Amino acid sequence: MSIVTAYAAPREAAPLEKTVIDRRELGPHDVLIDIAFAGICHSDIHTVRGDWGPQQYPLAPGHEITGTVAAVGSEVTRHVVGDRVGVGCLVNSCGECRECVRGQEQFCRQGAVGTYGAVDRDGSITQGGYSEQVVVTEAFVLRIPDALPLDAAAPLLCAGITTYSPLRHWRVGPGTRVAVVGLGGLGHMGVQIAHALGAEVTVLSQTLSKKDDGLRLGADQYRATSDPTTFRELRSSFDVILNTVSAAVDLRSYLGLLDVDGTMVCVGAPAEPLALTVGSLIGGRRSIAGSNIGGIRETQEMLDFCAENGIVAEIEVIRAAEINTAYERVLASDVRYRFVIDASTFAE
Repeated sequence: MSIVTAYAAPREAAPLEKTVIDRRELGPHDVLIDIAFAGICHSDIHTVRGDWGPQQYPLAPGHEITGTVAAVGSEVTRHVVGDRVGVGCLVNSCGECRECVRGQEQFCRQGAVGTYGAVDRDGSITQGGYSEQVVVTEAFVLRIPDALPLDAAAPLLCAGITTYSPLRHWRVGPGTRVAVVGLGGLGHMGVQIAHALGAEVTVLSQTLSKKDDGLRLGADQYRATSDPTTFRELRSSFDVILNTVSAAVDLRSYLGLLDVDGTMVCVGAPAEPLALTVGSLIGGRRSIAGSNIGGIRETQEMLDFCAENGIVAEIEVIRAAEINTAYERVLASDVRYRFVIDASTFAE
């Protein structure tokens, strides 16, 4: 077992503190990664503050990890020392159930193991990427294409796959009319990916304050949801609505924007329950759905797609000592569009 410097929450609702955490010894199928960058996801904040249930502390979050391979176990075949690699939201699964065999480890019937705050197969609690190093079984280590810089690639491991997976599942492509609700960490990735897939893309945001960014990222239209004419003028206009916000929305109004057989896919996770009337669905054979992340195979596909299409996250790189300030700015929507921690500063 090795000791590495990290930033972790010592208890629920407490600021993160510089500390040390344990990393397991390298097993035959393990990869030791020197972390270069770790993205800050809204999920990190929810988790360490106990918003999604009690946790075991201290807890180091972080599931948007990029870096280089420092060492490999004796039976590792997929990676060698020096490889540019990444780790996303998963670090293990049973590998044997139907979903794992299909490459959908996120739906593992035995329970997928999250990168932090989860019980791993050896009974330990996983610790995330806000640290200098991480040890991960090789099957869950991803290759970062040379065309992607490690800092701007980090958020692709969560925000990228969270938006790519539903766009692919609902067959978005040329001729598809897509609306992306919200232009934040998830939304700004969804716009770029939908555009690269060939869709006609509209951003639906509360105000027009980010309109220039939305159009630059690939949106064809940018409409304010605070303007009551938006919902009237865009009625029945979309085949797919990708809802990326974590706040409650008026589902009836948004479902009215779908054309016949359209689907609204929710990837944000508001704490409050959302009201839904069946009439909003049956009038146009509309659907509402949810989507999580993707499996390892699809995540690698997403990374390769982003490299081929020049897609990266728009980021603000910070030092480790700035993490708590960054958390407050995320909650205030004061970032365009993702904070990324420079892991070389963990030891400062």
